[in-house]
Amino acid sequence: MKFLNFSVMLSKFLIVLLYSCSSSYALSDVPTSSFNGKLYECICQNSDYCVPFSTAFVTPTNDSFNTILQSTAQNLRCLLPSVTKPQLIFTPMAESHVQAAVICSKQLGLQLRVRSGGHDYEGLSYMSDMESPFIILDLSKLREIVVNTEDNYAWAQAGATVGEVYYRISEKSKTHGFPAGLCTSLGIGGHITGGAYGTMMRKYGLGVDNVVDARIVDANGRILDRQSMGEDLFWAIRGGGGASFGIILSWKLKLVPVPSIVTVFTVPKTLDQNATNILYKWQQVAADKLDEDLFIRVIINVVADKKGEKTIQTAYNSMFLGRADRLLQIMNDVFPELGLTHKDCTEMSWIKSIMYIAGYPSNTPPEVLLQGKSLFKNYFKAKSDFVKEPIPIDGLEGLWKRLMEEDSPLVIWNPYGGMMAKISESETPFPHRKGIIYMIQYLTIWNDPSKESATKHYDWIKRLYNYMTPYASMFPREAYVNYRDLDIGMNKNESSSFIEASVWGNKYYKDNFNRLVKVKTKVDPENFFLHEQSIPTLPITRKGEGKSVNHFEM
Repeated sequence: MKFLNFSVMLSKFLIVLLYSCSSSYALSDVPTSSFNGKLYECICQNSDYCVPFSTAFVTPTNDSFNTILQSTAQNLRCLLPSVTKPQLIFTPMAESHVQAAVICSKQLGLQLRVRSGGHDYEGLSYMSDMESPFIILDLSKLREIVVNTEDNYAWAQAGATVGEVYYRISEKSKTHGFPAGLCTSLGIGGHITGGAYGTMMRKYGLGVDNVVDARIVDANGRILDRQSMGEDLFWAIRGGGGASFGIILSWKLKLVPVPSIVTVFTVPKTLDQNATNILYKWQQVAADKLDEDLFIRVIINVVADKKGEKTIQTAYNSMFLGRADRLLQIMNDVFPELGLTHKDCTEMSWIKSIMYIAGYPSNTPPEVLLQGKSLFKNYFKAKSDFVKEPIPIDGLEGLWKRLMEEDSPLVIWNPYGGMMAKISESETPFPHRKGIIYMIQYLTIWNDPSKESATKHYDWIKRLYNYMTPYASMFPREAYVNYRDLDIGMNKNESSSFIEASVWGNKYYKDNFNRLVKVKTKVDPENFFLHEQSIPTLPITRKGEGKSVNHFEM
């Protein structure tokens, strides 16, 4: 872990440098408000070295506050003026600053919101609906990546994006990869805590299935690795959701083999091109009939036909771990209905396929991935489902009718099967495994900040979700935690019962929720790492008393 050794060396150098120069900035740079002053002093006292306040701290009085707050936030509805803002944004420059942030937030009674990429669908990495004041810990400066292709691993700090990780791997080898997200601006720190699926999930499983170590800061401000945290906590952070058990500093990723040449295609079908029947057949083959080297997702939206009238388009967006000739053989044998031809297929390197699936123009150089910029920023609301039985034709037709009622709907179906069906539901907290044909992501997108517009689109997606009930998984109706949805339940302020949390907890984690609660109670009994859908703690009863010493009740 070269970047860790370098951080220690840098820390020692800066300690000497900054302390020797402290008199030059101590009077001018220390914040004037008592809150900011106390926090800054505490962080300096509990860090390996101190940085000038203006270098790492931004308050609402700074001109750059809104720019930094909005820098990586994807969902604009979480940035409206009515949404509570943080008292301060702290950008740590070293691991010891993260430790100090935990220690000092506890001392000063602050909530921490931890942001690695800013992609939380409900904005929980940069906003809060709870009453306690909060600060944002922005990990964007902790983004170093060390790749070792000889031993097939990479260490990636939490602030690095998925795209940066992919690029650094491809920089070292054209035949190594990592099976994580489709969106390249995702922060690797938070992304993996929820599961992390991508185009190689049917071959190698999820990102969490290919993590072999981690470094975290726990609720006591200690840095722990897999050995020192123990297997229960290591299990919990790999799919148990972000910011419940500690702050991820870095992941050790197991690299997987990829061919030097892969094949991609996108084939659109509209209703007048037999889209409904083709999609019905896709449901029957996508999970357990197609080769596990092949990933075909379906992107469904509303477009204008040749007459300018609304119609449904289903776009089959694919990556195959191999060349076009073998892909065409597989498709002709199992899914000829799509009508895939050689001219639909493009052969390219694995890193180029990452950019293709992410939606970059074909001539974009891979170096753009180092910028970590999102291609998507809008007002949106999302929900998710998991499907175990094919939706019948009349069910699909009902879905089309409802999609055409909305201004800008988007529905994405991601296939399961392959390796996903071979891994036990309890291997990690991510439980959506055997029996799942595909996952659905529902999105409604709008472009104005008015409350009336938001209400309109919220109402539509709720109606759509209700319509899909008979076609979705049941008992529980499962949901993907990385497509966070506060409609299914949330912790309220600083108090929530275990029973209430079980409603959304069972949807995200199924039977793994109970084990997650036990781990949480053990490693964070005071429930410091708290947010609207954080894992709750169990009540702790004193001997001879019937009252719980924390806020969670059974």
